Amino acid sequence: MKKPAPIVTPNTWEFLRDPMIAPTGFREYDARWKYPDEINLPGITALGLGLGTQMHRRGSKPEIAVANDYRDYSLSIKNALMLGLMQAGIQVKDIGPALSPMAYFSQFHLNVPAVAMVTASHNPNGWTGVKMGFERPLTHGPNEMSELREIVLNGRGEPRPRGGYEFVDGVQEAYLQDLVGDFKMTRPLKVVCATGNGTAAAFAPELFRRLGGEVVESHNTLDYTFPHYNPNPEAMEMLHDMAASVKASGADFALGFDGDGDRCGVVDDEGEEIFADKVGVIMARDLAKIYPGATFVADVKSTGLFASDPELIKHGVTADYWKTGHSHMKRRVKELGALAGFEKSGHYFLAEPIGRGYDCGMRVAVEICKLMDRNPDMKMSDLRRALPKTYATPTMSPYAADTEKYDILERIVAKLVERHKNGGTIAGRAIKEVVTVNGARVILDNGGWGLVRASSNTPNLVVVCESPESEAELRAIFKDIDDVIRYEPGVGDYDQTF
Repeated sequence: MKKPAPIVTPNTWEFLRDPMIAPTGFREYDARWKYPDEINLPGITALGLGLGTQMHRRGSKPEIAVANDYRDYSLSIKNALMLGLMQAGIQVKDIGPALSPMAYFSQFHLNVPAVAMVTASHNPNGWTGVKMGFERPLTHGPNEMSELREIVLNGRGEPRPRGGYEFVDGVQEAYLQDLVGDFKMTRPLKVVCATGNGTAAAFAPELFRRLGGEVVESHNTLDYTFPHYNPNPEAMEMLHDMAASVKASGADFALGFDGDGDRCGVVDDEGEEIFADKVGVIMARDLAKIYPGATFVADVKSTGLFASDPELIKHGVTADYWKTGHSHMKRRVKELGALAGFEKSGHYFLAEPIGRGYDCGMRVAVEICKLMDRNPDMKMSDLRRALPKTYATPTMSPYAADTEKYDILERIVAKLVERHKNGGTIAGRAIKEVVTVNGARVILDNGGWGLVRASSNTPNLVVVCESPESEAELRAIFKDIDDVIRYEPGVGDYDQTF
């Protein structure tokens, strides 16, 4: 295998022939590049050869399910990836266009150990990437990504014989049947289904109809140009659009999905956006009645209610706060034998007997419908209001270059830890502790907190804050955290504010 170059000039003979891969595309738990600026098709083939080589090194059975999202260039990317896998002696089972959770499902359905899903998830058009894993339901973590990076960038992919290709039809139908099972809503519900014209448009409306719901369609025509907004249920632009659809249609709630369908966002019957960590608490409350004493994992960006909510405490729930990122969370849920994991981004990891442990926005949609069916006298707004009141920001991401963000974060964390040691305050309150498992989560004496961490998949930092007292205190927490961040000249503008 030829060692990839970090830069190859476009519109040259070499660009068509030689692999180009920017090293920064190997992230904590998946791979993402701007295409074709940071990776070319020969580079994708080199990635496939490296991934196949990694499978052999780890003793994995040489079979892999491969899929792609609906972006117009994703099929070319997948074809180049499959070529590399076959060069490595891997039997490729191509399931066609899919959601990421459908690809994860295919590992179980086809009884293959490995998966590679070509998607940039919620990243804007112009990005591509691969989510991959060898041990269902887990996906690559930092160790696996580091090993893959070393193989690929050093040209250590090893061609082997007996690679092959098979197109496997029927997985989409099997996936939908698996989601629905024998459940049918007994309660008539009108549901806004929002997909932002992404891949979920081919799945979600049909899923709701099979569940027995009345579907209000919102941007459910497949269109890889994303003419209305980039499908990301953590973005206020999408949530506001969902809210407008609820108010216009009189729907019972809205569910929205990201570009590859592994996340779900919720807007209630009053048009109120419920951040995904609060939806997680609503779901945890309902599940705790059925499974008392359960363990729930929440990421460090999530509300403190998983640990402090009286209803969860009453049912003997154990809360575990862990690193943000779908790979980290999947592993933690499996490691602890937890019933579910919840991320503020909308990744939920529902384990047996509810799901299979991977993140699936469609599974979450089904379980929300079941929750509403079990609570026939409650509206979604009632469930929201039943939670202890807290004030929280959306997830906000100021720019920080991939090559600099971790060094920047290290300095910010050091400043916040030092402030705690010296008896300093945030928003005029004493700092109870600074949790540094994933960036810095600064916890105040009243349970309020502010978090800063590095994004795992984009050139950004990530900031989230929460107050149990007031919006004024929330803004004060954010200001004090942001003041520390602004000491760093390499930090740019936020993608959104509140």
